[in-house]
Amino acid sequence: MSIFPGQLLANRFSMLFFADETECGAERMKSIYGVLVCIFFLVFAPSYAGAQQDSAGFVKTVAGDVYITSSQTTAKAVANMRLSQGDSIQTGPNGSVGLIFDDDTVVALGPNSEIAIENFLFNPAEKQLSFVTRLIRGTFSFISGQIAKLAPQKVVLQTPDATLGVRGTKFLVKVD
Repeated sequence: MSIFPGQLLANRFSMLFFADETECGAERMKSIYGVLVCIFFLVFAPSYAGAQQDSAGFVKTVAGDVYITSSQTTAKAVANMRLSQGDSIQTGPNGSVGLIFDDDTVVALGPNSEIAIENFLFNPAEKQLSFVTRLIRGTFSFISGQIAKLAPQKVVLQTPDATLGVRGTKFLVKVD
């Protein structure tokens, strides 16, 4: 006899409402717990997987005033804060921040700087690679990671006046 996952859930659900009065209370609680666990994973597992795919990197170091603006909120940056595609990172007059992206690219921003993560995709097994950032103002130090090694044409740094293609490994940019 084969039991399908949906059938097991249906059996547990029907037992909650149609169990006879001789059934033990502990058995009923186990059934309720099983149904709740299944519902939890059905609801939250897809959003967790999506959140991990959207990850671009994390904040390694923070000094002074540094803020990260996502599509929904602005928050003060702290070490180990996750970065996502679409995030914008701003430093204040006394701020600096070190960022490490999922492909091991390292970016440092000096005081009064702002950078936006326009497009980040690092899935080398499927040859999906992209690193596009917009340098809005300030000073930036850049040490290239795996995307620049595997597909240098996919690394693009946009500035107000020019677009930089990365072919080297280390450089410094100042945008006024």
